[in-house]
Amino acid sequence: MTLNSTFTDQELLINLRKGDRSAFDELYERHWDKVYNQAFKKLHDPDLAKDITQDVFIYLWTHKEGNFIDNLPAYLFSSVRNNVFKALKKEERFLPISDLVLKSKAFYSEADAELLQKEFFKTYNSLIQAMPAAQQNIYRMRYEQDLSTTEIAAQLNISRKTVQNQLIRAVNMLRASLVTIAFLMIQK
Repeated sequence: MTLNSTFTDQELLINLRKGDRSAFDELYERHWDKVYNQAFKKLHDPDLAKDITQDVFIYLWTHKEGNFIDNLPAYLFSSVRNNVFKALKKEERFLPISDLVLKSKAFYSEADAELLQKEFFKTYNSLIQAMPAAQQNIYRMRYEQDLSTTEIAAQLNISRKTVQNQLIRAVNMLRASLVTIAFLMIQK
């Protein structure tokens, strides 16, 4: 097999599972730019984006026998996203909401921290209530009733993918808003 072959990604993945290094090289050449660009867009750090890109492809190679990938671009996208989250958490650029509340307590007296925490959760609830009704319902089912995306899809008679998309939108909106608000509270 030569680089720039006419094999599809699926054919290359089958050969990769058999240990074919040239199949891996072809996949790497085809998808390196996309993986790197996605990591760079999220991190704005070329060195870290290169590290994440390498990690994604190293994992693909080292776990080749156990990876049964139906959609390589989706798999790569998920791998980049997960690695970006790990990198941000490691650098403390991404903090879970509960960690932000705990950090705020360290900066303020107990009374101030309680007041800030109440304001923070008041804002959180306002943001949830501002969501479109269907998105709000899905969000509450997932995070308040602790239902799986499959259970939510079955109850609402919609596709699991629709549930996942609505949750992604909701969480991204909340994360962006709450991180900004928490940052502003901590800076006061």
